[in-house]
Amino acid sequence: MGRFTFRPVLRPIRVHLMQAQANTPTTLAEWLAVLENRHSKTIDMGLERVTQVQQKLDIRFDCPVITVAGTNGKGSTCSMLESILMRAGYRVGLYIKPHFLHFNERARLEGTPASDAALLAAFAAVEAQRGEISLSYFEFTTLAIMKLLADAKLDVVILEVGLGGRLDAVNVIDADVAIVTSIDIDHTEYLGNTREAIGFEKAGIFRAGKTAICGDPLPPKSLIAHAEAIGADLWLMGRDFNYTGDKQQWAYGGRGQRRNSLAYPSLRGANQLLNASAALAALEALRNRLPVGAQEVRTGLATVELPGRFQVMPGQPLVILDVAHNPHAAATLAQNLDNMGFHPYTYAVFGSMLDKDIEGVISQLKGKIDHWCVTDLPLPRAASAQQLKDKLLEAGVEPEFKPDAACTIETFESPAAAYANAQSRAGENDRIVVFGSFLTVGGVIEARKPELH
Repeated sequence: MGRFTFRPVLRPIRVHLMQAQANTPTTLAEWLAVLENRHSKTIDMGLERVTQVQQKLDIRFDCPVITVAGTNGKGSTCSMLESILMRAGYRVGLYIKPHFLHFNERARLEGTPASDAALLAAFAAVEAQRGEISLSYFEFTTLAIMKLLADAKLDVVILEVGLGGRLDAVNVIDADVAIVTSIDIDHTEYLGNTREAIGFEKAGIFRAGKTAICGDPLPPKSLIAHAEAIGADLWLMGRDFNYTGDKQQWAYGGRGQRRNSLAYPSLRGANQLLNASAALAALEALRNRLPVGAQEVRTGLATVELPGRFQVMPGQPLVILDVAHNPHAAATLAQNLDNMGFHPYTYAVFGSMLDKDIEGVISQLKGKIDHWCVTDLPLPRAASAQQLKDKLLEAGVEPEFKPDAACTIETFESPAAAYANAQSRAGENDRIVVFGSFLTVGGVIEARKPELH
């Protein structure tokens, strides 16, 4: 009898395990598909759930950690730090987002995207420890990438913050240096609708007794007050560090370090010296632990690469890729377009998320663009091409319905289709600017693959 009494118990357990194994994703694409639909909210602010899983995973870094938050300029600052530190011979880990074509772009080890196998192992580790805790796509993948970077035993780790700072999943890590690049109005439903409110949220990545850097020349009072209240070592642009320059070169000046005769960053744009200065301030703060020579700084800045940040592509007509998706970034894009010189016509490939300040973006760029190719994007929360067209009309963009029209607005189902139309109409001396979302730029990058090859 004893033998038979165990069989009814073991059989359900065995079946349950087989079902669990069958339901476990086996590829990165399957994992990402599962994570996109698992959690009830796409964005779920708060650190309690993430902290519980992080502690179970025992994620800790035995090297200096730099976190970077900000409305715009985060990716550029992270990439400059990575480039300089790698030139100095350090083993660098970087978490940057979002990606353009492949999820692997979000996790870089020594400049190389993480392999599928490494990411799958990290995903499995998070899944094994989360238990009944529900994590959003961003929270789950952030924990997995931080686990991957922590296990890699690197010399330095750079973590780009996602939304805000105080309640962002990255903020479960106590960084040695925290950078806030810029503060402007974005994600108002989560961060508030004033610079003061948003500045407080971003200052949440600062830590007591640690270096806190703000690269915004006009920091909100709330950011300064928070840094002082917690006892962070606050470095402010214009007070603790600054830059000067001419047409040939520029110089950084910090609290106790000066770097002269620097090459301009290879990333184009009028705002990149602010980002570069914040990066050099972070390196100055860490110079006893991560010494970097003058030549490494020059070469790192001159060779840094980052897709989609006023990226000018080769060929004619000129194509500019820029992920500008809020009024602040759009104003910078408009300034950069003005600095390019004369082009007979400018075509825009424009797609945006519906929760963005689309009117504010249009207001910054409507005087710079002659022909609008507006596009749908493959996400439910994206604005439709028709919605974008309606907002352009409301903003006073008036199309002329004749063959040689000086202004047109046309709608398309995809960035690739919008780009193909712009390319077919643009003359060799014209330019095409692609902006509004990472998905817009990513769609055009994918479409240009055959052309570039």
